[in-house]
Amino acid sequence: MNNQQALLGRLQKRKVVVKTRKRGIHAGSRQSNKFGSSMEFSDFRAYQPGDDIRQIDWNVFGRTQKHYIKRFLDEQELSIAVYLDATSSMTKIHSKWEYAKGLAAALSFMVLAGEDRLLFAAVSSEGIQPVKRKGSVYSRRTFLEIQKHEGGAMAKNFLGCLKDSLLKQQQLAILITDGFEPIKEWESLLKKLKGLKQEFWFFQVLANEELAPSYSGDMKLIDSETGTEVNVSLNSSILSDYEKRLKEHNKQLEAICKRYGGQYIFAPEVRDLQTILFRDLLAKGLVR
Repeated sequence: MNNQQALLGRLQKRKVVVKTRKRGIHAGSRQSNKFGSSMEFSDFRAYQPGDDIRQIDWNVFGRTQKHYIKRFLDEQELSIAVYLDATSSMTKIHSKWEYAKGLAAALSFMVLAGEDRLLFAAVSSEGIQPVKRKGSVYSRRTFLEIQKHEGGAMAKNFLGCLKDSLLKQQQLAILITDGFEPIKEWESLLKKLKGLKQEFWFFQVLANEELAPSYSGDMKLIDSETGTEVNVSLNSSILSDYEKRLKEHNKQLEAICKRYGGQYIFAPEVRDLQTILFRDLLAKGLVR
């Protein structure tokens, strides 16, 4: 069994946890917390480990020799959006982009494997159409497609693009980005998500060289999103000031995520992806 198959096998055993009581209107594999609502029969679905065996329809088994359980209108699916920052600031550093895609692919796989409804959008410029899928039949295909995504051309910043892609009918919005935009702009977006009654997870993905630059001397820096050039002379004092400001920026990001009821997950590429998925998210109660 190769590494990818092993990863998908582990992901398939996990489910995303959403605490909000707002649910989708479509039947799914999750038990609704709306007691007293309709228990009208909806349809059948294949039995999965963890399902209540009392729900198996033995008449169907007798005809098909396969285990199916009844679904009722009380069982509601979740609708979850994964927004991947595919602007130039993310894609210019290859290792950072591959890490971000790996995270987006894994989370999207988990959503679909749990029979929930996925909206995936690689956000880089206007005109990108989000991918909408439902069900485990699409989980592996979607995982592979996200891993192969090449990202967009030079574009305006992530938040400038995201405001055109943000949808309202989601229970959870997952943001995967480096978070370099101004704090006030992030606060505006997170406040909007709270107003829409959407939970959100904020994954901040940073490259090693962004956390601790090793550059020195006279250099020409180019803004990856605007193409603007500036000549600078880097020394230890300037680099120390940069690292201090970055830490303060990240601290403020974490604080506003908490203020608006979201989850902040620091995901530098130096941290193993599986540690993020199977230790950090589990510890926060975001997956089970």
